[in-house]
Amino acid sequence: MAGLNTIARAWVAALMLSACTFASAASTEGPQGSTLVSQVAAQLAQARGVRAQFVQTQSLQAMQKPLVSNGTLLFMRDQGAVWRIEQPTRMTYVITDSGVTALDANDKPMRGARNAAGVAQVSRMMRAMLAGDLSALYSQFNVNAQGNVGRWHLKLTPAQPQLAQALRGLDLSGDTYVRSIRIQSASGDETHIEFMESTRVEVPNAGERTLLGAP
Repeated sequence: MAGLNTIARAWVAALMLSACTFASAASTEGPQGSTLVSQVAAQLAQARGVRAQFVQTQSLQAMQKPLVSNGTLLFMRDQGAVWRIEQPTRMTYVITDSGVTALDANDKPMRGARNAAGVAQVSRMMRAMLAGDLSALYSQFNVNAQGNVGRWHLKLTPAQPQLAQALRGLDLSGDTYVRSIRIQSASGDETHIEFMESTRVEVPNAGERTLLGAP
């Protein structure tokens, strides 16, 4: 799934830089913005798990038409995430701290798809963000927070020149849940993910627990 690779490159770029020590920290648009970011993080962290449908649209400079895919996402804060792509090709990506496992339409592992470079870091970043912990992002981005806790928008722009070489910016919006993520790369490519029908999940089903390696 090309979209997952795009997200991975974005997160890996941020994480490679976050492994280094920077003296400067990200800033917000005044005390009100800082308070809103804290409120959003606390609100997102209330859910142990989330199940949602998604539509992902990739606009690539090298292609005339956008690439669109859709499916479902299960995110469990302590275990990982299961992305099931229904269209245009049925595939499943299981993302944990151990890496990424790609499965075919019959949930059989695909050769050469496990433990790609940086996927453990990608998993931690995605899970931290969806769990309401924005600290990994917050340490590397300038943050412009708008709205209120019931309807918020966060615009993240790279605070470090090295990060700006890979990313132009990230936009997140939502309410009780993350509803939209937009990733703009420095090359001009853009990935937009919309999450719909989000619901809380306390315990994944038996099949999902098996995929995530949970007892």
